[in-house]
Amino acid sequence: MGKKFSGFSRLLARFRGWIQAAATLLTNIHLPNFSKGTLYRGDAKTVCVPGLNCYSCPAATGACPIGSLQAVIGSSKFSFSYYIVGILILFGVLLGRFICGFLCPFGWFQELLHKIPVKKFSTRKLKPLTYLKYVILLVMVILLPALAVNDVGMGDPFFCKYLCPQGVLEGAIPLSIANSGIREALGDLFAWKFFVLVAVVILSMLFYRPFCKWLCPLGAIYALMNKVSLCQMKVDKHKCVSCGKCAKACKMDVDVTKTPNHTECIRCGMCIRACPTKAVGYRYGFGTGKDKAAADAPQKIQLTKEQEEQP
Repeated sequence: MGKKFSGFSRLLARFRGWIQAAATLLTNIHLPNFSKGTLYRGDAKTVCVPGLNCYSCPAATGACPIGSLQAVIGSSKFSFSYYIVGILILFGVLLGRFICGFLCPFGWFQELLHKIPVKKFSTRKLKPLTYLKYVILLVMVILLPALAVNDVGMGDPFFCKYLCPQGVLEGAIPLSIANSGIREALGDLFAWKFFVLVAVVILSMLFYRPFCKWLCPLGAIYALMNKVSLCQMKVDKHKCVSCGKCAKACKMDVDVTKTPNHTECIRCGMCIRACPTKAVGYRYGFGTGKDKAAADAPQKIQLTKEQEEQP
């Protein structure tokens, strides 16, 4: 790993919060619509954004890929959607879960909540829950909209309708505040979705990104693409001293020295910033980022006192 690219990796990781803020703004650029209580309906709305962002958000620039996928699957004239599946594969191959770590508005929202000063809990013993998002993807996003149809052959977007908290946060709440007609139409379904949102908010203060880890079907799709994604993590075997600081720093419970392209890695760069020898960084291209020697054979590099004291 060259010095220039190593420096770029640390710079990218350092300014991730600003990148997340910029990505959220670009994904929801039509801010005046919040006061109008109306939706942007321009041509850009036919294009899927990479992260989880509700189509019904007044400021939304484009369409949510999960919402779009369900709309096609649940339509009365269902046919395979090459566009939506293709764009999800494209996003996955180009970036993988880098999208979760840098470009997803709801991921950033959970991180901001996690900064609230309350007691924090580890999710290391809750790893089986990470498989739940794959069940949600299969059942709520694909099977139920396709099979549980009404008299005219249309299925509900089950995930968006019954589980996704982003729809309430970005869509129902701001629209109901600005539009009295929508406010009067709110009922039991809104109450349930609002409860889901409150639960996710509370869990996000206690756990790091619980929705991303356990419930997000979009994260499940990108997780499946992580190992073949061009955007990967790289561990330099010549610099790694097996100190374990990268694994301790990872809030997604990944040991980058053993599984640099683990399905749960969101490329957040916390391991990069924690590494005292600058052995961890991003790489872009084909191949694997795994260096077995880095994990199996500790190097004879001695940490300086200053490096040992780094968090």
